[in-house]
Amino acid sequence: MKIIVCIKQVPSGARVPIDPRTGALVREGCPSDINRDDKHAIEEALLLRSKHGGSVTAVTMGPPQAEESLREALAMGVDEAVLLSDRDFAGADTFVTSYVLAAAIKKLGRFDLILCGKQTSDGDTAQVGPQLAEELDLPQITYARRIQIKDKTLQAQRSLSDGYEVIEAQLPALVTVAREINTPRKPTIGALLDACRKGRVTAWTAGDLEIDRGKIGFNGALSRMTRAFPAKPKKREGKMLTGSVQDVVQDLLKALEGKHLVG
Repeated sequence: MKIIVCIKQVPSGARVPIDPRTGALVREGCPSDINRDDKHAIEEALLLRSKHGGSVTAVTMGPPQAEESLREALAMGVDEAVLLSDRDFAGADTFVTSYVLAAAIKKLGRFDLILCGKQTSDGDTAQVGPQLAEELDLPQITYARRIQIKDKTLQAQRSLSDGYEVIEAQLPALVTVAREINTPRKPTIGALLDACRKGRVTAWTAGDLEIDRGKIGFNGALSRMTRAFPAKPKKREGKMLTGSVQDVVQDLLKALEGKHLVG
């Protein structure tokens, strides 16, 4: 079984600079990590490989520093890693991102399954997985909390607000995974060092893919950032409780009960 995992490197810090001209996040130089949901996708791919054999390839689109996240994926156990990086990709929205990822996946050749995290912590749209499935004309299952594969049939439990539903799809297919599906492994220091020294990351630019350059970057984006600004911290009202310990505890309980925070 050949599995492809689409991951994204996202800022790990609370404060990320914003380009005042474009409104885009300035990712260069910011502490970054693999998007949390994508780590669950990597883990599920590795678990499926252990059951069914085959290989796992991690793919990401981003600035050159995104190679760091691919090397972490290699340390977790993926077999191959592909970085899609080009200045012409800058300004991409989810539509452009899925278009470029689809072109890269077509270049990789035959596959059985694509796994994605359900959403990213920076954009938080949950759109890339479904859009990628549309670009590749694949059946898709989103918010999967459990995956089973038998022959060429994939069965998944899809999370709902009040339970789950069981959906089947024929492979090849695309699945976005929920966090409850597994617990991602943490790579050892030795594995990280080996991934940095020996792990091979293939880098492709726009010129390496069969794409229409009019459909990438700012020109291809269907959405535009009109305004971006850091959120102002919310001011919270406080109340100082005084008196004996017993009086303070009683007053605190009454206040919490008034807000229905305790019964």
